[in-house]
Amino acid sequence: MDTFRICFISGKLGDVDGVSLEVDKWIEVFTRLGHEIFAISGVFSSPLVLVKPENCLTLNQIRFDSGEQKHFEKLVFPHLTKHPPHLSLERKVAIIDELVEAGTEAASIIYEFIQNREIDVLIGENTNAMPMSLLAGIAVHRLATDQRMAVIFHHHDFWWERSRYSHNHIEAFLNKIMPPTDLGIEHVVISSYAGHILRSIKRVNPHVVHNCEDFKHPPVRDEYNSHFRKDLGFSEDDLLFVQPTRVVPRKRIEDSVELVARYNEKYEEDAHRVHFIISLYEGDETEHNYIDDIKALAARRNVNLHFIAERVESIRRTDADLGRIYTNRDVLVNADIVTYLPIWEGFGNALLETIAAKVPLITTTYLVYKTDIKMCGFRNIEIRDNYDKNGDLIFEEKNLIDINRVLNDKVLSREITEQNFDIAYREFSFEVLENKLKLILDEYGDEIKASRKRLLKGKIDYYV
Repeated sequence: MDTFRICFISGKLGDVDGVSLEVDKWIEVFTRLGHEIFAISGVFSSPLVLVKPENCLTLNQIRFDSGEQKHFEKLVFPHLTKHPPHLSLERKVAIIDELVEAGTEAASIIYEFIQNREIDVLIGENTNAMPMSLLAGIAVHRLATDQRMAVIFHHHDFWWERSRYSHNHIEAFLNKIMPPTDLGIEHVVISSYAGHILRSIKRVNPHVVHNCEDFKHPPVRDEYNSHFRKDLGFSEDDLLFVQPTRVVPRKRIEDSVELVARYNEKYEEDAHRVHFIISLYEGDETEHNYIDDIKALAARRNVNLHFIAERVESIRRTDADLGRIYTNRDVLVNADIVTYLPIWEGFGNALLETIAAKVPLITTTYLVYKTDIKMCGFRNIEIRDNYDKNGDLIFEEKNLIDINRVLNDKVLSREITEQNFDIAYREFSFEVLENKLKLILDEYGDEIKASRKRLLKGKIDYYV
């Protein structure tokens, strides 16, 4: 098999969000296959363990929170600002020109890095699906079209699926580059539903590569994470309901709070031991005051709520003030049960992480769960994605009974989690990912080699 020099690009890497986590997994598999890995990011929240520091480029212009991004967001996405400016047609055209100019400058920096490192193929991680880094999207598109560089676009979700982006002043421009349909590029999506949408809307035929997990090396209790409960003030007898996600409105954390409250009301004998833990930070999709709304709801419903994001990162370390810093995997192996009730997900990293940790899972039957996950045969506590006139998730008495059974019947819990683990190993393991990535590189290999020749010629012409 041919080996390549592969470069990932994203507005953020080395974090605990779904995109960063999947990039880490792809890097591990590509490295195992003998490819050399590079990375370009607006910020590296933590070092990429398997990528040499000299193979990484930090490019501030493509950060999600860069000055350029915030400036353009206020102009073109009215839902992201309280007092959006009125824009004339001429001003909208001028803004696109300004965007293209700034994105082209970023493309020049990226192209120089690519030439100097003799990179063969670029993997755009959501750069051309979600406009959280407009300059990155423009830059990668320019490289794919102007320089005819081999690019694999890895789409995790799309801008038209989010209300804050679907209403905008640059729709024609976004349709052109997010995602593009130019020849010579490859598309990867993370669900069959997303594949159907791209085929229908864009008339492209993407590869479907589901999120995955390393089931050969699942998280387990060890000497390090066995301190988790004591470090964070929980007893071994406490019942830990864990929400292993960022604080983002589409995760519908208010529904998880309400579910815990109803459990406490039905099973009063357990209520004093129940703690609801949110493990990750407030996400960059968060609406104003969402986290305050969660706190207020928990207080009204007498739910013991704990935000522990300051103690959870993508890698373990020790902080001088806080002590042990844990990973989400460490949190999960200490959980008694996991709540995961999104109204929408691109796939579901937290779901696979929970199954790998062999923890019982409560989940909504969100769209992609129904199209790509449910039919595998998992035995999760499923809450139908039905909502009342106020937009609140509708719970059934059976849901609470099932939760209580799983929490109190250890034999049943072990049977369910072991069966789920075996299914997930078969369907969503690194071995499955490896086979799919091999296929993509095999099918796209000729284009990558042609791109390599074009880049080499460009490098020679540049220095002559």
